[in-house]
Amino acid sequence: MGDSLKDRVRQKLLRQLDEDGPDPEQDDARAISVAADLEALEMVSDDDPLVEELAQRYLVF
Repeated sequence: MGDSLKDRVRQKLLRQLDEDGPDPEQDDARAISVAADLEALEMVSDDDPLVEELAQRYLVF
């Protein structure tokens, strides 16, 4: 992976999902939201405003 903002956001989201781990007892709204954001990130180009929005939301610098 490179060092683009999109790559750093992707790494952060994947790390967040890994650290939170699955909870088989319930649907975790936070994990669902992070997974949805990761899916949306994969659908946009590097210069899409969503990349910057997610970077701000997840404090990626």
